[in-house]
Amino acid sequence: MNIVEAINDQHLFGSFFKNPETWKTWKVFLRGLFGLPMTAEDVSAFKEFTGREKPPEKQVKESFVICGRRGGKSFISAIIACYLALFHDWRPFLSAGETGWIMSIAADRQQAKVILGYIKAILSSKMFKKVVDQELAEEIRLNNQISIRVATCDFRTLRGYTVVAALCDEVAFWRSEGLNPAQEILTALRPALATVPGSMLLAISSPYSKSGPLYEAFREKYGQDDPDTLVWKAPTKAMNPTIEDRIITKALKEDFAAAKAEWLAEFRDDVSAFLPTEIIEAAIVSGRWELPKVDGFNYFSFVDPSGGSSDSMTMAIAHKEDDSGRVVLDRLEEKKPPFTPRSVVKEFSDTMKAYDISECTADRYAGEWVSSAFREEGIMFEPSNLSKSELYLEMEPLLAQRQIDLLDNQRLFAQLRGLERRTRSGGKDGVDHYAGGHDDLSNAVAGAVYLAGVRESIIPQVFVMGGLDEEDSWERRLILENQKAVESQEQDPLEWKEWTTEAFAVRFLAYMQMGGMVNAAKRLGVDERKLRHWFGQKQSWLQAIGRVRAARVEELTSQAAQDTA
Repeated sequence: MNIVEAINDQHLFGSFFKNPETWKTWKVFLRGLFGLPMTAEDVSAFKEFTGREKPPEKQVKESFVICGRRGGKSFISAIIACYLALFHDWRPFLSAGETGWIMSIAADRQQAKVILGYIKAILSSKMFKKVVDQELAEEIRLNNQISIRVATCDFRTLRGYTVVAALCDEVAFWRSEGLNPAQEILTALRPALATVPGSMLLAISSPYSKSGPLYEAFREKYGQDDPDTLVWKAPTKAMNPTIEDRIITKALKEDFAAAKAEWLAEFRDDVSAFLPTEIIEAAIVSGRWELPKVDGFNYFSFVDPSGGSSDSMTMAIAHKEDDSGRVVLDRLEEKKPPFTPRSVVKEFSDTMKAYDISECTADRYAGEWVSSAFREEGIMFEPSNLSKSELYLEMEPLLAQRQIDLLDNQRLFAQLRGLERRTRSGGKDGVDHYAGGHDDLSNAVAGAVYLAGVRESIIPQVFVMGGLDEEDSWERRLILENQKAVESQEQDPLEWKEWTTEAFAVRFLAYMQMGGMVNAAKRLGVDERKLRHWFGQKQSWLQAIGRVRAARVEELTSQAAQDTA
């Protein structure tokens, strides 16, 4: 008996389908998955959702289903798991006493419980309950050498099993320690499945970003008449016609990019990984967990506070090397909840003092208690001028240029890999962790890197003290003294010739000091991305201007002191 016949039979799976007509498209998919005969109407639907010219003639080895939310994905996964366990005889391929496992792998424990609930309901029916030998918390053992097990997406939990089928639910959203482990899990499953004739790998999910094995399968296999791999892509309404149009229309109006993925099964164009893994790996100094204070360096600290009940409270300390200009992460501390916030403030403050740090910067949304708690410990507190997203964008070019040395911290590595870049309205980029993720460590590191590598080291405090008056006579003299440097930039390919003037550079540095690149672009009225590119090319020139101006201010200050005396 094939799976569609079992679904149509009220004594088998049929009783679990309240309105069989609404599952019509899913039956077409199942016919394609198992290589079953199709009607002309079935073939037409099959072509629409696979892009193929003809259906497979036999069961495929792998299938990737890209389907909108509320389309019935988890329930169909449970039906397939039960069918493979009950109607397929795996014993010829198993040794005496060996168990064949049907693994249902979900994004998290909650989703795993949903799938297990469906499976238990099916197997508890009058027709099937006699096959159940033992029912445990996360698995059901049958009396035919087959067990069905649900698990979360961690490839380490899959070792040691003889797997006859693997059903991967919501594979686009798998996370483990901040990473998406889908590729590692599929890589681990394929050799085990290859040893069992008739085995199956099914990855079924709503789409997300244009990365990972689900998108790669769509890009490489969709529309291909591959006898071993089937890729199916369909919106929610096609798979579940009971969903009301008004729900989808409302979602599209509220957040078009998100709703297009969730309901229309389209991969998102506005979400991508923020940092390539190889760039993060290149920045990590293997075996370095912390560095002691070294005389001669200025150290900077950034704190990501927490109330102690849900999120970690983190602190990062960094400095900039004088000779190489590299930004070095010296210390990274994390206190996981639960904890007493003020005791953590004291601990962090003592660490800062060991590095001769008397003030720290924190996330701009930190509560007033953070400021008062640090002041009580003798540490001046300043909220960040930049948002978390802006700090990440400031750190990105330094990582890309391999100008940062990071500590060997696996949680930091995972959080940096888990950051996502999102294109906002107006074309501006925003950076944040994935939904349900954390970035407490990476936020603190980005803040410390900005303080040590961008704001303080490249831009002297004198640019705030010195003012911005272009009519100031000494500033005019500086422009004349550096005319040669200005003239050397006359062939600059950028659109604005005034970017090559000293006055523009002075304003840029001052605005950077007060609020970073985003603030500078806004105050100068120029494109932020072009400004970042210009800054990357002109760092040496800007540092030279900074040194000349600082020396001139010191000279004027000394002269004023002598005149007063």
